[in-house]
This record gives sequence, structure tokens and C-alpha cells, in this order.
Amino acid sequence: MRTDLIRKTALTAAGLAFTGGAIAGPVTAAYAASDAKPASQTQTDRKSNGERQLGVRYEAQPNFYYCGPAAARNALSVQGKDISVDAMAKEMGTTEAGTNSINDITPVLNKETAKDAYHSVEISTPSADDKQTDKLRADIVRTVDDGRAVVANIAGTTTDTDGGVHSFEGGHYISVVGYRDGGNVVKIADSADPNTASYEVTVEHLADWIATRGYATS
Repeated sequence: MRTDLIRKTALTAAGLAFTGGAIAGPVTAAYAASDAKPASQTQTDRKSNGERQLGVRYEAQPNFYYCGPAAARNALSVQGKDISVDAMAKEMGTTEAGTNSINDITPVLNKETAKDAYHSVEISTPSADDKQTDKLRADIVRTVDDGRAVVANIAGTTTDTDGGVHSFEGGHYISVVGYRDGGNVVKIADSADPNTASYEVTVEHLADWIATRGYATS
């Protein structure tokens, strides 16, 4: 495990696998990210250096435990959809304890895309190995190239490519909405705080952030 990704040792791997995302912090209001694109332009052309970004109509989560529905809502916005987070929260069984697992989010993504476009992938180990990281990279590139975002259930603390620290020891959900360098660096849409709505992390850091949990991908 990398030294800049620290997990909460009191949570076992088994416990993390069934612990949903709910973050402690202030309630945030809806916010349009500065790099969000119009609904009619949901994605850019793939560039020659292996880069692609999806246009997100970003919205912050309205309370501390709606990160699952908010991540799904932001992910679906790249397809031009505007779904109520309250409706999704009801379908996901979200409570003040959060959303139990990625397996509660994947069916909602499929329902809203009107096809079995998504499936869940688990990284059950305490940290991701090379094979799991390579699969995550390939899954992100394929899903983004298909015009869809990945939704990931993460836990712990990681550092982005600009040195910013993002800590969610109790668990959290994020959307992956782009990549560059052939998928070695990925772009995150994070509903927790509109001040850090968008940032990039290496795929290795993201894989370790997801470890003991899972993600929804095409």
C-alpha cells in the first residue's frame, strides 16, 4: 500500500465491504462545476495521447449521507439525464448510514440507462494488485469511451495529482468521468464539496482507494 493512502485500521476488510458511503461534514448546495459542459455536449473527442473527458452537469450532495445517489446522479448527467437524487436514494435504500454497497447503485444505473450497461466489480483485498489495477484502468477507458461514467465506492485517504488530500475514512462514492495518459490518470467528479468538485488521481491511487469495496462499470 502506498504511504500517501492511509486506511482506517479499525475497519476490517469484511466490515468495509458492507459499509456504505456517508461522510461527516457540512451540507452543500447544488453547484455547477466550472468545467461542466452543456447538456448537448456530453463528451469530447478522444485525443491522440489517450485522453477523453465527459461533460458533467455537476451537483453537490444535499446532505452528508447522499454521496451514493449524488455520485450516480453526476454519472448519469454525462448521458444528458437529470434524475432526482431523492428518487435514487429511495431505490438504493440510502439512509443516514449511507448506501450499503456498489451493488445497490449498479441496478439504478442500469434502470436509468434502460439497458444492462453496468455491472459491479469488487476489489476485495486490502490494497489493489497490478492485475486489479490494470482491470480498473481498462474498465474506465472502455466505459468513458462508451460515453458513460464509472461510479466507485472508496474509503480512506488519497492524494490527487496536484497534492490535494481527500479523506473519507467512513466511506464515500465518487464518479470517474475522464482519463488521460491512456488511463493512467483519471478525472473525478466528487459530490462532497463544490470547492473540490473535480480533481485527478492516478489509477493506482484510485484502485487502492476502492480496495475492500467496488465500482460500477460497463
